[in-house]
Amino acid sequence: MDEEKRITLRLPAGLHEWLAAQAKSARRSLNSEIVYRLEVERDAAVADTESP
Repeated sequence: MDEEKRITLRLPAGLHEWLAAQAKSARRSLNSEIVYRLEVERDAAVADTESP
């Protein structure tokens, strides 16, 4: 990341708990888990648009 932006994010409690558990399992912070998952989805979306 070249530049970082700070945001406030509201999540349903159940989603927050699930993400926190996934982050702990992957030995990442909650923030890093969210960024990781968003980047994976972005990369998949880009790949889908580049496919013939």
